[in-house]
Amino acid sequence: MAVISFLSGLVGLLAMNLVLGPIAIVLAGLALFRGTTRPARARLGLALGIADLVVLACLISADHTWSWSLG
Repeated sequence: MAVISFLSGLVGLLAMNLVLGPIAIVLAGLALFRGTTRPARARLGLALGIADLVVLACLISADHTWSWSLG
């Protein structure tokens, strides 16, 4: 779960922040609660999940849209 949390948080920075951010947070919390053998990876997944939601909030407040715009 810690690795999946990390990967979903990492991918969530680029696409689908609203979906992958909370998934990363929940999986990281479950992994830490169950005593994973990779606590650093779970903490990183938790941080990336939170960063996903922060990026989404900044994106929404900057140009009032839910998606990235390149132009």
